[in-house]
Amino acid sequence: MDTMAGTLTELLESQSRALPDHEAIVFPGSRTTYAGLVARADVIAERLRAEGVERGDRVGILLNASTDYVAAIFGIVKLGAVAVPINARFRQAQIKHVVVHSGMKVLISEAPLPGAPDFPQLLAEAFPAYDKSWGRVDFSEAPELQAIVEVPQGTAAGAVPSAEVKPEDTALLVYTSGTTSAPKGAMLSHRALLLVAQALRTRMRITSSDRIWTAIPMFHGGGIDYMLGSVAGGATFVHPGYFDVDRSLEMLSGERITIALPAFETLWLPLINHPDFAKHDLSAIRVVLSVGVPERLRELIAALPGATLVNCVAMTEASAFISLSELDEPLESRLETGGKPLPGVECRIIDPDTGKDLPPGEPGELLFRGPNLFSGYFRDEEGTAQAIDADGWFHTGDVCRMDAEGRLTFVGRLKDMLKVGGENVAAAEIEEFIAKHPAVEIVQVVAAPDARYTEVPAAFIQLKRGATCTEQEIIDFCLGRVAAFHVPRYVRFVTEWPMSGTKIRKVDLRKAIADELRERGITMAPKLPSRWAARK
Repeated sequence: MDTMAGTLTELLESQSRALPDHEAIVFPGSRTTYAGLVARADVIAERLRAEGVERGDRVGILLNASTDYVAAIFGIVKLGAVAVPINARFRQAQIKHVVVHSGMKVLISEAPLPGAPDFPQLLAEAFPAYDKSWGRVDFSEAPELQAIVEVPQGTAAGAVPSAEVKPEDTALLVYTSGTTSAPKGAMLSHRALLLVAQALRTRMRITSSDRIWTAIPMFHGGGIDYMLGSVAGGATFVHPGYFDVDRSLEMLSGERITIALPAFETLWLPLINHPDFAKHDLSAIRVVLSVGVPERLRELIAALPGATLVNCVAMTEASAFISLSELDEPLESRLETGGKPLPGVECRIIDPDTGKDLPPGEPGELLFRGPNLFSGYFRDEEGTAQAIDADGWFHTGDVCRMDAEGRLTFVGRLKDMLKVGGENVAAAEIEEFIAKHPAVEIVQVVAAPDARYTEVPAAFIQLKRGATCTEQEIIDFCLGRVAAFHVPRYVRFVTEWPMSGTKIRKVDLRKAIADELRERGITMAPKLPSRWAARK
């Protein structure tokens, strides 16, 4: 990475000059060099400029993950405009919210592809006046939207001049995952994104010989950051388009991936548990990044014995990353912590009730500030003021621990804490224990309403392939081995999860169990066997 690069455009064009013919981006059926990526970005920038897009305008991206998605990001920011990725899994109401709330001037999309979402149809459902044609629009519900354009093909008339952009200008408007509440638009600057890209490059020791794979969606902050980290190192970014186990295994082996970034257990557990996993040669992988409980991460290490595991603490408002492991940290540190904060990032752990700093090892709310901090929530001054205090500290709402060396460990969300009969219980602690059951692949614990204890744990579980288990077996597995108030009073087995990008939406799980109990007229959970009831 050119250390003088102050914008995303400067980063890409610097690498294009240094490595014009080096493969930059690989998607199924598409391979693009660094010079080719610049050319595609110019095509898109030229089309958007014809629609009057200028510095500061918001431009929506509603595309399938592809080379054009990456080129759209760079084409938009080259004009000094702000890229607004839209979750490709959104339905009409959610799409309408992002389009209207962001005040986007132009939306770039594409005709339906086989097996992919029909974006024009979704837009027509969101905006009844839309006739599915490309060009100028006039919707009363979205007065700032002037055009919906199809991603252009062909070549540009020439290199599109770069707008005058400052490092502190907003490059991306990324809507938070909404796992516990409604999503907000986080404004991420060029400076913040480049800081994270450089940190990824440095801590993972990325070079032009690396081939980096992820299946994190391109509308997700993590997917964009991984791509930028790859560009910062002059590496090759490889993406399956959408997560498919067979396709991903073929790419990991066939593309000789050296850095694998599955990040979430919803992506890597299906890979290592696939019956044909051992048939694929993944020996080129030298680094793998994921988060999760140590019990599960050990499984990942066992499946990829030649790779070094790195861990992190991340969120949208940190331009994705707050902390990241160093490759030479001890294994237990990389298993049990998310590493040290990125350069220039300060962190504190406070008592959320008193605001006082807590000693090392004590869980509390994580606060951070630094060059990776988002610029605020778009069109939400009140929300921004509530989140960022007068001293510049962002109150994350995450419960974390920080050890004496400054390494962070994610415990859970403040909203993910249960109040069981007066006891504060972190859902993550229950999940970590239940994950040890041999039949359990993924577990998520949420609060279920209860007239006796206010809240009790409810566990949603996806079983391993071919495994069987019952609700009582899970409860019996916990009885006597964890505190009684950690024992789930309800267990529900699922095969699919409500997702926001790659994260499981616990807000939907809480609603599901609450709705079920209300419909069944259940106000109090079944009591535990009498010998445990005395322990609550």
